Amino acid sequence: MKLTTTPSNDGYYFPAEFKAIGEVWLAWPERRDNWRDNALPAQKTFARIANAISEVVPVNVAVNQAQLQQARALLKPEVELFEIPFNDAWMRDIGPTIVVNNEGDRRGISWKFNAWGGEYNGLYDDWSQDDLVASAVCDAIGVAHYNAPFVLEGGAIHTDGEGTLYTTEECLLSPGRNPELSRQQIENNLQQYLGIEKVIWVPNGLFNDETDGHVDNLLHVIAPAKVVLSWTDDPKDPQYALSREAESSLLAQRDAKGREIEIIRLPTPGPLFYKEEEASGIEASDGMTREAGERLSASYANFLMVNGHIFLPLLDESTDQIAIDILQRALPKYRIVGIPSREVLLGGGNIHCITQQIPA
Repeated sequence: MKLTTTPSNDGYYFPAEFKAIGEVWLAWPERRDNWRDNALPAQKTFARIANAISEVVPVNVAVNQAQLQQARALLKPEVELFEIPFNDAWMRDIGPTIVVNNEGDRRGISWKFNAWGGEYNGLYDDWSQDDLVASAVCDAIGVAHYNAPFVLEGGAIHTDGEGTLYTTEECLLSPGRNPELSRQQIENNLQQYLGIEKVIWVPNGLFNDETDGHVDNLLHVIAPAKVVLSWTDDPKDPQYALSREAESSLLAQRDAKGREIEIIRLPTPGPLFYKEEEASGIEASDGMTREAGERLSASYANFLMVNGHIFLPLLDESTDQIAIDILQRALPKYRIVGIPSREVLLGGGNIHCITQQIPA
C-alpha cells in the first residue's frame, strides 16, 4: 500500500542499526559488467554472508528468475528466496529504508533511485527495475510504504536513532542526485521522511568511491554520538587528507541532543587494487570501468550490525585483526563475525552495501 503523507507527519522515524533487527534482505548478484567470471565468485561470497547472517536473524534474498536455481543451491534452506526483478544487487540502495513509530509499527520508504547519478554520472543506463524493488520488499514483508519525491540511496545515510543523521556533501549535493534542490531543501526532505532533527554533514566520502562518497563506506554510527571512522596514517595515501577532513568536520559539530561526537579511528585496509585477472573477468560497459591497478574503495566501516553481532568484511591480512580488535574494544558485548569479502569490494561496495536491515 502506497501512502501519500510523510513519515514525520505520521510519527515515524529512522531507527538505529544497533537497535533490534527482525530480518535482513539481500539481492543476488548476476551482472556480468560488474561481477567477474559470470558473477560466480561474487555469488559464493554473497551466499557466505547471507548464510552467516541467517544464524542470527531470518534472511531473505531477492533473486531474478533465471538465477533461482543457482541461489537455492548456494544458500541455506532457511534463507528465503523472493522472485523480484532488479538491475544490480545493492539492496542497501535499492531496498526500502524502514521507519518505525513509538508503538513499534513499521513502514517503508521507497527513495527515487537513478544508479548513483543518473545521466550525469550513473553507473548504468537502465535502473527501472531497481526503482521498484523497495515497494516490492515492503509488499513482501507486509508494510505500507511512502514514495519519496527525491533521489537517495540507503548507503548515503546513517542514523543514531535519536534524531541525528550523518551524510556526505559529496553524495547528497552531487549534481547527479537532486540538482534542483538546495542543501536546505534536502535537509527539509530528510527531516520529513526520516523524522530526524539534525543533519551532520561530512565533506567527502572514501577515496575513489564510485557512489560519490556514500557515508557508509567512510564511517559507521555504533552508538549515540559515537562513530568509527576510516583512517590512514600514510601521508602519501589520498585518503590521509580525506580522513582528517572528516574528523575535523565531525569534531566541529554537535548531534541532535547537543552531544560532542566520539570518533574511533579504524584503519583502512591496503591500499588495495584490482588485479589483472579480476579486471579482465568483467564484461566491458560504459558506466563501470574496472581496470587492473585501479584503487579499490576498501573500508572496514562497511559492516552490518545485527542484534549484538557485527558482520565485518575481511580484506587484508595485515589489518584485519587490528580492525577486529578496535571494534571489540569499542563494542565489548558484540560478537564480531569476519567474512572474507573481496569479491563484493570488486563490485564497488561491501557487506553494509549489499544488505538492508528490517527493524524488529
